[in-house]
Amino acid sequence: MITRYKIRQNLISIGDDFWIENEEGKNVFKVDGKVLRIRKTLVFEDAKGKKLAQIQERLLTIKDTMVVEDADGNNMATIKKALITPFRDRWDVKVKNGPDLDVQGDFLAHEYSIKDGRNKVAEVSKKWLRITDTYGVEVEAGQNDILILAIAIAIDIMVDEDAKKKKEKKEKQDKE
Repeated sequence: MITRYKIRQNLISIGDDFWIENEEGKNVFKVDGKVLRIRKTLVFEDAKGKKLAQIQERLLTIKDTMVVEDADGNNMATIKKALITPFRDRWDVKVKNGPDLDVQGDFLAHEYSIKDGRNKVAEVSKKWLRITDTYGVEVEAGQNDILILAIAIAIDIMVDEDAKKKKEKKEKQDKE
């Protein structure tokens, strides 16, 4: 059975707390953005406040990298932007104790899929939702929902930061 979640994209930033809702609109996971840290950190909690996982930025890496850790701090997955992307954006997810995942699509538009080889494990889309600042994450049965949601949020943060850097660079060039 497929599970759908709703995430409000304008709330995703380090330092902000937000809820991930199920398709009935019920708050199921809280994401706590930790501010007073050297590196960016988001903590996933269940509705009762129990820590389930966290996303942390990896500093001093050549390309954008974030790591998803379980509640005990063990590495679950490492998310990196692929170096060579001739036709479309692509992210590689190295999953500890599981198959690696490939993420491809239009990330700025929140229209992409997460695959294990040829098998789709999740899809991120705005198509199902009428609210403009919200996107959905559809997770296939048998997947680790927390891991998939963490991947989607980590990519959202990295894509947003990359877009901001490009905009700042363009503005700087336009002034020169």
